[in-house]
Amino acid sequence: MPKSNASTQQFVPIRDVKENIVIKKNGEMIMVVLASSINFALKSYDEQRAILMQFQNFLNTLDFSLQIYVQSRKLNIEPYLELLNGLEGKQDNDLMRIQLREYIEFIRTFTTDVDVMSKSFFVVVPYSPTKLNVTSSVTSFLGGVKSSTDAQFEEHRLQLEQRAAMVTQGLASIGVRTMTLQKDELVELFYHLYNPADSTGSAPAVQS
Repeated sequence: MPKSNASTQQFVPIRDVKENIVIKKNGEMIMVVLASSINFALKSYDEQRAILMQFQNFLNTLDFSLQIYVQSRKLNIEPYLELLNGLEGKQDNDLMRIQLREYIEFIRTFTTDVDVMSKSFFVVVPYSPTKLNVTSSVTSFLGGVKSSTDAQFEEHRLQLEQRAAMVTQGLASIGVRTMTLQKDELVELFYHLYNPADSTGSAPAVQS
């Protein structure tokens, strides 16, 4: 009978998260780029063809693989309701206060009966160093495994950032805005990836 006391961390392929880079246990380094969506269905036929051609050209310029990850999460409405509750107390007009209270109750009831989902799009940009050294003093937030030396890390990060820049420029050519996830956002992303039932927290947003 298999043992049931194995640590969950053994099944998580992440060794460390350093600045805006995820270091996997096999030495691979990745950056995660959050991408906005475009309303493709509302584009004209010619615009749709142009977008598809530009996206094809973008993919053809890459000499490395990409992973596109789409995440659907139940929208955490509590921060919005807290904002509305704060606005309610600032209303001088009784009618506006009543309408705002009714609106708050409507939102609360609606989101209780219906799962309101938010959808986020991520592009995972990988880089696999040819030589790995695990003698650094940098420890993992997931288990204390050591990562590459600082000098090697900076060298490999430069290569990875160049790849990420190619991705952001290519997506910008088709009207997709992007944002590179930083450490706290990466930790939250992977936390929700392994804990999909937890609706706390909010997904990052691409700045317009």
